[in-house]
Amino acid sequence: MVDTKKFVNSLIENGYTHICAVPCSFAKNLINEIINNENIEYIPSASEAIAVSIAAGLRMSGKKPIVVVQSSGLTNMGSCITSMLLPYGITFPIITSWRTYKEGDSEVQHKHLATALPKLIETYGYKYQILEQNNLDTMISQINNSNNDFLINILKKDTFSNIELYEEYKLKLDYIPRSVFLKTLNKKYKNSNTIFIGTTGNTAREMYTFMPDTKNFYMVGNMGGALSVGVGMAKAGKKVIVLGGDAEFVMHMGGLTTAGRYKNLDLNYILFDNESNKSTGGQATYQNHINYIGIAKNCGFHVYEKIIYNSSDMINSIRDNGLNFLHVKCGYDKVTPRPPVEAVAINKV
Repeated sequence: MVDTKKFVNSLIENGYTHICAVPCSFAKNLINEIINNENIEYIPSASEAIAVSIAAGLRMSGKKPIVVVQSSGLTNMGSCITSMLLPYGITFPIITSWRTYKEGDSEVQHKHLATALPKLIETYGYKYQILEQNNLDTMISQINNSNNDFLINILKKDTFSNIELYEEYKLKLDYIPRSVFLKTLNKKYKNSNTIFIGTTGNTAREMYTFMPDTKNFYMVGNMGGALSVGVGMAKAGKKVIVLGGDAEFVMHMGGLTTAGRYKNLDLNYILFDNESNKSTGGQATYQNHINYIGIAKNCGFHVYEKIIYNSSDMINSIRDNGLNFLHVKCGYDKVTPRPPVEAVAINKV
């Protein structure tokens, strides 16, 4: 294990200026230290493609960025890598986690790349190296080598020592936990034909625990795609309620503009906003500047014009037909178990 503070200070000493990241639990401690350190800038990015594009702009302008993503997010970067970085010869360090999988795991989103990640990297035209876990000098040398080469650094679990966010960067939320809202939905829609789609991360996990009596699709991967899956189901004649999140909302916002063309769909999109990436370390999403309601309205949704803070207002604002958007502020829940592989596979829909 490498001392995270020393690693970040070494990055700064070597001239690195920005970390463009989409959070991953494997990189939690690294990201926390980047946030804590005032001498290197953290750029939280809505998607991996955006992180790479920002890094390319920084690199071409004389800065030294690093991109940090998780392995599944590397697929979001494919077009940026093959149609921009390679043909224009733009290089900078890319660090990607290598999420593992063993048969029976419920995290089926990592199953394919658990073995195919090196092949994907090579298909992109890059080489790869496993980041050293015990020697700081070797690790920094690897990062520097990848700054001038098409070379991706693979991060394994437990590489960085534990780092807690400084108090000034910790979220201090006092909203009703999401579980209260989910229990209310479970009671209202028990044994109904309405299909609930839970977005990637803690939302799907909590649905499995707190919504046992509804028809649920636990979308453990494909972050940012929950709404579009819901559009497909609604176009097929289903009654759909999508349970999204604030980080999920921005990853593929084109789903909103596409959905907005179909105002007659029987689809409610409930955005549960806890201002954080809870399942990847709890870092803030840094999205308080966004008017979610205004965006949804301008994309064609009927909206509830106020932010919702309690479950009764949420239930009363769900519409029986048409395209509808609700912005719900919620707090954290205790850690809940992931849906077992059987539930993920069957999905009850």
